[in-house]
Amino acid sequence: MSRIVAVRTRVVSRRLHTTFTTVLRSTDTTDAVLVEVEDSDGVVGHGEAPIVPVVTGEDEPGIRAVLTGPLRDAVLGAGTDDLADLADLLTRVADAVPGHPSAGAGVDLALHDLAARRAGVPLAVLLCGRAGGVPTDVPTDVPTDVTVAAGDAARLAAAACDRVADGFTALKLKVGTDAATDVARVRAVRSAVGPSVVIRLDANQGWMPDQAIRVIRELEDSGAGVELVEQPVPATDLDGLARVTAAVATPVMADEAVFTLADLSAVIERGAATLVNVKLAKAGGLAAARNQLLLAAAHGIGTMVGSMMETGVGVAAAGSLVAAVGTTLVCDLDAAWWLADGAAPVSYDAGVLRLAGSPGLGRVR
Repeated sequence: MSRIVAVRTRVVSRRLHTTFTTVLRSTDTTDAVLVEVEDSDGVVGHGEAPIVPVVTGEDEPGIRAVLTGPLRDAVLGAGTDDLADLADLLTRVADAVPGHPSAGAGVDLALHDLAARRAGVPLAVLLCGRAGGVPTDVPTDVPTDVTVAAGDAARLAAAACDRVADGFTALKLKVGTDAATDVARVRAVRSAVGPSVVIRLDANQGWMPDQAIRVIRELEDSGAGVELVEQPVPATDLDGLARVTAAVATPVMADEAVFTLADLSAVIERGAATLVNVKLAKAGGLAAARNQLLLAAAHGIGTMVGSMMETGVGVAAAGSLVAAVGTTLVCDLDAAWWLADGAAPVSYDAGVLRLAGSPGLGRVR
């Protein structure tokens, strides 16, 4: 019987080709703790715990302490022979350190990757509950938007045109840095890219409810053609989020307001948003993220899978979830596209995230 014999971690900081700026932070690197889980047959599964303390509350020392302490203890010696073993392991991980979603996601991803490699199938196939080959209805191409980092109107418009030239047809504009000028910035982008490009906004909690209502209504009145507005108000203000949702015609998406299944249930019960952005590092991994997608679908809430600034490991896992389960919206999985030295094990082609299609997540470097 094969058993887990090692859990290893290493910290990576990978340079971006373009500075990434939001209302929450500005960065020139993607920082993560990469996780390897090895079994007694020498099979290695790979995972990623993004280091984004401004979102998850977890810094590098905290993530590593959890990964090399309680999470390692939870899985060492456990069997890896079948999917029942995987289910047991995922329960152990979820119970070991509640409140540390990024660290939990790192091990969750590695365990899923290990199971898929042992089965000899891509992760997306494993997430479909299938083995014995690659079904033709599990895609390896997942359409994605691309983020246009926060900046002044001219800079946003120029960057948006560059991204359209790169082949992206859906743009996610980072706003919320200045409610007084956000409308002008969005209108400048719309004028620059024309009517056929999808524009969605992410305020990253940057507005107060009254500001959000004013900005969104002005954009509606001006015909800016905004597809959705993501997390317009602080994550803890569900009443404010619900007030914005009720006051505007543009669909409103919850992001930082939803980490757990209970968070999503609260958003649904209060009518706080009509859409949700599910992220592995917020949910605690693939198992929990899948449950969030299923709950949202059951209640008529639109879905997207997104990512933090992550390497190709985390993005490949998120893309595999989309390929297996599906979403109602084009997803937000451009994070690895920003890396200056390549996105392996995924690649990008004209607005499409391309999964490796080989066992597990594919070749991880």
